Parts: sequence; structure tokens; C-alpha cells
Amino acid sequence: MSKGYLILGIYAAFAVMGCVGSSRFDELYQPSWAMDHFTYEGEVLKMKLDNYSGAGFSSKSKYMFGKVTVQIKLVEGDSAGTVTAFYMSSEGPYHNEFDFEFLGNTTGEPYLVQTNVYVNGVGNREQRLKLWFDPTKDFHSYSLLWNQRQVVFLVDETPVRVHSNLEHKGIPYPKDQAMGVYSSIWNADDWATQGGRVKTDWSHAPFIASYRGFEINGCECPTRWRPSIT
Repeated sequence: MSKGYLILGIYAAFAVMGCVGSSRFDELYQPSWAMDHFTYEGEVLKMKLDNYSGAGFSSKSKYMFGKVTVQIKLVEGDSAGTVTAFYMSSEGPYHNEFDFEFLGNTTGEPYLVQTNVYVNGVGNREQRLKLWFDPTKDFHSYSLLWNQRQVVFLVDETPVRVHSNLEHKGIPYPKDQAMGVYSSIWNADDWATQGGRVKTDWSHAPFIASYRGFEINGCECPTRWRPSIT
């Protein structure tokens, strides 16, 4: 698929989408664990990982289709073994999920981002790429676009992965399940390094990820709504 066709598809999706919402962190999200590992500096939220705990937040609502965006400045310095995740997920054993997982690195190595797609509880669709900039020096935007035709992962509004709806070929596609939006910072040790060579060096803690620019443009579902498990 050409980039031009992809971008056209993205804008066409928003032309038919009805419900829109975008606002500050505390209007869209709430801490979900380790509230003492959160710091607020004006419009910037910081979450830290130390040898006691990581931290995470979740959206207050769930959504059917749409686009979610956040600006993140990733952990500086030697962050090998840490993972900063930004993702959408439904609930239950047959959940759907779209992941950005930023894998910590040793100083001087490029940051790796791993994307994954779960459909009806089944993942195994991991892809890794090296970012073309240093994501620890400034904020960059990361977005997940989900509609009936495709799931698109975007970095600074550049599509880096497309998962297309191929149900006509008998391949399951994520739908019919309202999804929440989540982020977390946690310790994965040697799983989250380049080649699994290095474990987390806690002498560099706390590891801090910074957030701003919270946006959710999607169709909000009633709080009583529950995902399908068919």
C-alpha cells in the first residue's frame, strides 16, 4: 500500500467518525497503579520506575474505533531492561490489543520500538524497528488509529506499521470490543534489551518517562458496555 493511499484512508476514516474527545490527562486518564510514582509538572506527567515499582495509567472510558495520541519523552541514559508501553486493549481472555513497547537500551545504541497486535487473545505478531531519532531528547507523538479497515501505528504522524482487515481471506480482525487506552513503565530485564545481553542496572534508577499532549478522538462507549467474547 502506498503512503498516499494510506493517508487518504486515514482521513476518510475520520470523515465518517462521529464522536470526538480530546483534553488534559486528568480528564481522559487516571493512575491505575503506584500513584506515588507519578509527578505532575504543569502539563507534563512523569512516571518513574525504581527497584520498588513501576507505574501505569488507564483511560477513564473505552472506545470503539478512533485515534489515540500521546507525546512521550522516553527514559534517558542507560535504560536497558526497562519497557515503556503505550497501548489499547479490551478485556477478557479473548481480548484485542495494539501495543507500542519501547525497549530500553544501553547508552549509545538506538532505541527499539516493538509493535504487536492481538486478535481474540492471540498475539505473536511482533515487529521491531529502530527509531530514526533520539526519543530521549525531546517529546515525539505516538498514535494508534483503529477503524474497520486497518490498524495503523504512527510516529510523529508517519505510519510505521499497518495491520489491514483481511477477513475476506478468513483472517480474524480486531472488532466488536471496546478498548481502553493504557500506558506503563516496568522492568522486563533481559527481555527488553538488544539481543537480551544486559539486565536492568538499578544504579541508574529512577527511570522516568515523561508525557504530554493527551488526545483521544474516538467513539466512546457507555461504562456499562462490556466487550464481546465471541
